[in-house]
Parts: sequence; structure tokens; C-alpha cells
Amino acid sequence: MTHPPTSPHRSTRAARRVRREHGRRTPGPQASGESADLDNLLSDLSGHDPQRRHRAALRLAELGDIRARPALETVLDSSDTALRVAAVIALEVLGRPESRVALEKCLEDSDWRVRGQVAYALSRLSDPKSTIPLAHHLTHDGSALVRNHCALALGRIGDSRAIPALEHALNDESDRVRREAILAIERCGDPEAAPKVRRFLSDPSLRVRIAAAVVLGVRRDLASGAALLARWRESAPWERPALIIALGRIGTPEAVEALVRAADDPMRSVRVCVVHALAETRTPPARAVARGKLADPSWAVRGAAALALGHVGTAEDGPGLLPLLIDPHPWPRRGAVYALGQLGFRSSAPKIRAALDDPDPEVRLAAVWTLGRLGDRHARQRLTKLLRETRPSPVHAGSTLAESEGAVRLVSDANARLFGALVEAVGSLAVLSRDPEAEEALEEAERVLSEEELDRAARLPSPLGPGELVPSIRELFRSIRARYES
Repeated sequence: MTHPPTSPHRSTRAARRVRREHGRRTPGPQASGESADLDNLLSDLSGHDPQRRHRAALRLAELGDIRARPALETVLDSSDTALRVAAVIALEVLGRPESRVALEKCLEDSDWRVRGQVAYALSRLSDPKSTIPLAHHLTHDGSALVRNHCALALGRIGDSRAIPALEHALNDESDRVRREAILAIERCGDPEAAPKVRRFLSDPSLRVRIAAAVVLGVRRDLASGAALLARWRESAPWERPALIIALGRIGTPEAVEALVRAADDPMRSVRVCVVHALAETRTPPARAVARGKLADPSWAVRGAAALALGHVGTAEDGPGLLPLLIDPHPWPRRGAVYALGQLGFRSSAPKIRAALDDPDPEVRLAAVWTLGRLGDRHARQRLTKLLRETRPSPVHAGSTLAESEGAVRLVSDANARLFGALVEAVGSLAVLSRDPEAEEALEEAERVLSEEELDRAARLPSPLGPGELVPSIRELFRSIRARYES
């Protein structure tokens, strides 16, 4: 089906592209060329050509200049539906809290596509002041898409005032709305979330059953153990990962036994989840399964097993991890490097130093973390050299494609996290070994940074999870100095 140039459907598709492009932009002063572009776009936005106005709104979103906000809010009253949709998308991407009131008024728009985009925009702003209007539309809006986005927004906001509306939405005719309501009611801190969602393990919709399993796992609800096991026995393949993670978090003997039986499931994703879920239980079967899966035919399972051993293994597992350092796929190499650091397997340090030259950025980042954790003084010269050659990047600015055999594996922010990892690793050498040369390298690295770079946030690497977010590079240097002086 072909939509006209200013169709709201085209605006919705364009929204995804605009969000992607805006996410790649690095905040900073506007270039003079962009200022001229802004003036031209604002002129087009206030003109009479519908196509040019529509394109101008989306282009303003891509430009990301907050000076466009008043003009975009003005066209929210336009009679052109596509233009109103485009303006909402642009205001969402700009993400200014000052736009909340104007956007909330558009929840009363006559067109469901506008209301849907507004609810999604409010989910990105995540302002508790939007809770009441969003809850109202979750209950009363005639569009399932709008109700779905309202439930999503209320979950992101996490205000307990939304719980009654979310309870009502648990019985919505749309499975997408039920799914979002289940997830949101947990995020809003409802103490009765687990009993309320347990019955949805038998919902006819797969997405709803998965959401229920996720919530029960997050709550570590022991009372749901039997229901999760019963669902496991008749589960569809794509709901098993969520059930497995939930069983691992509950961690009863019956749950552990079921997970061990699932360790040889033919689905790779199931085996990965089993390894991670068992690691949460920290039981002897968890260690046994992780050791066995180091030789799994799937690179994803081998990588998960290595990370799990770092979590639940002992120093005796170090030799078994060493072969993964030369695995043909980077994911097992990354997992093994992190695990050897977690286990404190110091004799692996020469091989970890070699991983600093790995072609994959995630493996190199893991090597920096591990060498700092091991306190390897022989790595000091190489780490300080890397520190002098590296500059901090915005936390969101990685987007480096990590590849293996020419196939994209994941989108990695390893290069963006490298500077913080190097500061932490060299700082660990300075603190643990009282190494004056490491201390001098840190002082030099801090001295050459601009004020803007020192004020940037830094996300440190971590074997499990996204890693700690440090408010600023300046704060990271300050914490290392405090450790050194103490």
C-alpha cells in the first residue's frame, strides 16, 4: 500500500529513522551551517506547503536543536494530521520537559495516530506529572495502540497512582495492552504485583505469558514456583527463556532440577538462559553445568558458560577457561577474559595482556578490566600508553559494530567505555601496587582533558549487566585519588 507524502503512516515510519539518527548525534555547539539550516526549516514549518511543513518538522527532529521547540508546539494545533504527528515526533526526540503540557493537551486529539505518538513521547519524558492523564486514557481511550503506549509510559514513570488503571488494563481485550500493563504494574511498585499477574501464565497470548514470567522472576516470588514449573512443562519454545530466568531467580530445589534437565535443550537461546539462570542460584549444579557448556557447539552458550563460571566457579576452573581465549568467536573470548579476572587467576595475566590486541573491541575492553582487577604490574606500561592515546566519548556514542567472520554480532559501546576502563585499571595498579608511575600517568591523563571531557559521564565495564555509571570523568579521578590516599 502506498501512502501519500504527508501521510501519518509515513510519519510513524520516519519516526524510527529520526530516533536512530538522533541517537548517533553527539551533543555540542551548533555549527554555523546548522544554524542557517534551522532558520530555513523554521521558515518552511510556518509556510503553506503541506509537504514542506511535514518534512521540516521531521528534519528539525534530526537536527536536534532545542530552539525549534516553540515553533513545533505551535503546529500541534494544525488541521493537518500528518503535520501534528511529525511535530509530536520532533518534540519527543528533543526530549525537553517544557513540552509536557503541550503534549498532554494532544492526548485529546481527534486522531488516534496523534494520541498514540503523544503517549509514546510522554513515555520518553517520564514525568510523574503525566501520570493522571495517561491513566485516564489507558482506561477510556478507544484505540488499542494509544492504550498500549499509555501503559508503556506509566511503567516508565513508575508512579504508584497508576496502579488502579493498570489493574483495569490487565483485562484489556488487546494482548499488547495486557502485556504492557503486567510489566508496568511491577515497575510501579505494587506490593501485590505477583499474585495479580500469576494467572496470566495461562493467558492465550504468548507475549502476555512471557510478561507474567518476567514479573514473577523479578519479584522472586516463591509462591509462583509451582505455577512456573507447570507452565514450563507445556510451554511454547519462545516463552521458555523467560520461564527459565524466573525459575533461576526463585531458585528452589525443584526449579534447579528442572533447569539442569533443560541444559541440553536443542534451542541455543534456552541453553544460554539455563546457564545464566543456574548461575543466579550459586549451587553445585550451576558450576557443573557451566563447566560442561564450555565446549558447547554454540558460541553464545560457550560465552555464557564462561561468564557463569566467573560468577560461581573457583580458582580450579581457571585452566578450563584458558582454551576459550583463542576461541574463533569473540563472545567466548570476552567471557573467558572477564571470568579469569573474577576468579583472580593471576597466572593467566600474560594471555590477558595479549588480548589487548584482540580485533574485537569487547574483548579488548574485558582485557583492560581484568588486568586492573588482577593488579598486573607487567601490564602497566601498555595500559598507561593506551590511556595517553585514548580520549573520553559520550556514554551513548559507541555504536561500534562488533563482527565475527563478517557477520554482525551486536552493537557495542566498548570503544565509548574504554577511557573509563583504562582510568579504573591504571588507578587499580596505583592503589594496589603503590605504583608511582601509574599515579603519574593518571595525573597526566586528567591534566590534558578539557573541562567538557572531565564533565562527561562514564560507564565502567562489567562482566554482568551494563556496568556502573559514574557521573563524570572528574568524579572517577577523584574517587581513585581518595582510594590511593587512604
